[in-house]
Amino acid sequence: MSIDELNALDLTAFTARLGGIFEHSPWVAEDVWPLRPFAGIDDLHAAMCKSVVDAGEDAQLTLLRAHPQLAGKAALRGELTADSTREQQGAGLDQCSAEEFARLHALNAEYEQRFGFPFILAVRGHTRASILDNLATRIDNTREEEFAEALHQVERIARFRLEALLTA
Repeated sequence: MSIDELNALDLTAFTARLGGIFEHSPWVAEDVWPLRPFAGIDDLHAAMCKSVVDAGEDAQLTLLRAHPQLAGKAALRGELTADSTREQQGAGLDQCSAEEFARLHALNAEYEQRFGFPFILAVRGHTRASILDNLATRIDNTREEEFAEALHQVERIARFRLEALLTA
């Protein structure tokens, strides 16, 4: 789909196409629809990220909590969105050794207990080892640092998803 085709969509169709760009948060697409037309991916991404920032901490926390754990129970049950499944498989998370899987689950549980939301990482370009290292390092952040980093990662994920959806 081109940006021009996206700009021409009504609210329902626009939200249907972009509702998953921010995980299980179609409100972001609904919020930016009146700002059309977008000149390109950069403008659309910036508007969507601003919508998240402007929504405030409660909505941001809900957005963070909408993300699945990496290689978590939802992945094991096949309950991830198509985007999340593709992203996690691309990083090899569906091929964890028993040791990697156990470490990932232990760190995920510790992280979520500490921060109140799942560990979020834009996994494109990462390996299982780099994901585990990133998780082990970020678990020592303060909540404020990690909240900001998690939102940054959500923005990166959204950018990758927009690029996959839209053509020039």
